[in-house]
Amino acid sequence: MKSPQQLAEQLVRQWQRGDWREQHLLPGTQAWPLQLSIGEPAAQIFRDDSAHLRQHLQRWRAIAEQGPGQVQWKPRQYRGGAAPVDIPAQWMLRPSDCARAFAQYGGSHGAQASADYHALVTVLPQVDSCFHPLLLRRLSLWRGAAAEQVVTATRLALQLEPGCAQGRPLRALAVAGNDSKFFERHASLITALLDERFGAEASRQGLTAFLGAAPEGEHWLLVAPLADGMLPFKRQRVAASELQTTALPARCILLVENERSLHQLPTPLPDTIAILGAGLNLGWLCAPWLQQCKVAYWGDMDTWGLAMLAIARSHLPQLHALLMDHATFEAHRSMAVAEPAHAAMPLSELLRPDEIAFDLTLRTLTAGRLEQEFLPASVVARAVGVWLKIC
Repeated sequence: MKSPQQLAEQLVRQWQRGDWREQHLLPGTQAWPLQLSIGEPAAQIFRDDSAHLRQHLQRWRAIAEQGPGQVQWKPRQYRGGAAPVDIPAQWMLRPSDCARAFAQYGGSHGAQASADYHALVTVLPQVDSCFHPLLLRRLSLWRGAAAEQVVTATRLALQLEPGCAQGRPLRALAVAGNDSKFFERHASLITALLDERFGAEASRQGLTAFLGAAPEGEHWLLVAPLADGMLPFKRQRVAASELQTTALPARCILLVENERSLHQLPTPLPDTIAILGAGLNLGWLCAPWLQQCKVAYWGDMDTWGLAMLAIARSHLPQLHALLMDHATFEAHRSMAVAEPAHAAMPLSELLRPDEIAFDLTLRTLTAGRLEQEFLPASVVARAVGVWLKIC
């Protein structure tokens, strides 16, 4: 047999699981009321420990009279007893009853669970349902924030789009009644909310890059000469703002979306420097010195990669795309995965007709993302070699 405290502590442990909260608090759930089995006193307790039994019955009678929840009773005839004894069998709880039980019997963890429940019932009715699972699963993202701040963050996330900052700092975006430091205070929450809409792209690219905002600090790129003697280092991080004003000593510049692909690049490549890790932060490509270079861009084969290619082309119309075509995709299709959310359609004048057709095809596929890291180094070397011959 269990006391109210034991069952409340059990409930608190369940509440701490995100999947349990999601299953029980999403609108329309059929999980309520909860029916918690109290358990029957054993015959030995009836025979040898009547004080313990009386205390047990008194606790549950108090719950039946004052709450929280309701208690279902059933008669039990004990051997040696003159008459059946009404025994508490089930504790019936609705959501608000659970919160009371947390607070009354769950200790410090129960007090936190009760506070979380009351925050949820305040926030969820004011928030678009597409964000309900996230807010239920990941309480730590917004626990302690004022309810109106959480609601503002969700409204902001519904209005933001990839690249919408257009080079402005995040603090300059006034979208849903936010103040200038709102992004700074709630960056993790806003990123997670955008991930719900755009399939984790905000986390993958970083919030500032994903929104196309000017970095509050510097955006650092990885610069790697692909032959000895061109620079006094094998690789170095350089601020994008410096690359906008300082020319690199190479005729050929290879832009690579992800830093992790450095090991796939062939060496030595005379007169060639790779710049890696720009993501959507491509405004520095307007640098005058780059207009005189032969530039190639290599990114993921997905709608986001093609969107970045289009942005890069808006600054460098002569830019050459590497390994971002339908034939390469088909040759390595076994390594493709699902793209959780598609990028906005790029402007047609920034992509070639075959690239536009490739973009449209990717949007129809169940597995429409082939990340550049999965391409064999030999394939990369061959494509880079062809590009260098024509440049």
